[in-house]
Amino acid sequence: MRTMNSTVYESPLGALTLVGGAQGLRRLHFPGQGPRLHESGEQLEALATATEQLEAYFAGERRRFELPLDLDGTPFQRRVWAALERIPYGTTTTYGTLARELGPELGHSPEPRGVAAAVARTPVPIVIPCHRVLSADGSLTGYLGGLHRKRALLDFEAAGGRPSALRSSLTQRQLALL
Repeated sequence: MRTMNSTVYESPLGALTLVGGAQGLRRLHFPGQGPRLHESGEQLEALATATEQLEAYFAGERRRFELPLDLDGTPFQRRVWAALERIPYGTTTTYGTLARELGPELGHSPEPRGVAAAVARTPVPIVIPCHRVLSADGSLTGYLGGLHRKRALLDFEAAGGRPSALRSSLTQRQLALL
């Protein structure tokens, strides 16, 4: 049985469970999602670094994460996740645009639905900014953390990382559920 190191980071979006692997951050779970994990007594350096960088991100002091990652995924998923990391802070793209941008790298343009499926499987949301991808008409579509969190992250980044923008984007009901 493999031991997983984990910690909980109390973010403005609720308690995020961070799971570490041998090479770095492996998973990020939103509240109420993922397996039940107990915080380990021995915290990996990668988890401490991830917590520090998330804290800086939510304080508006970090726009890009620089963390060692330990991700499981197909070669296609890994390419999609790498493309997500190239989306600039405070901007958005669509699944179709992302598919076209991956075309030269893959030798063909993948179907936007295939790209959407890979985006949906992003193991470390926020760190890999899957929240920056919208549907073709610009509307919000599926987000593992819920559309209210996706909207809050987009509003936060559009406001240049002003922490008050994150909170004002969430309704009182949503805040109570965090």
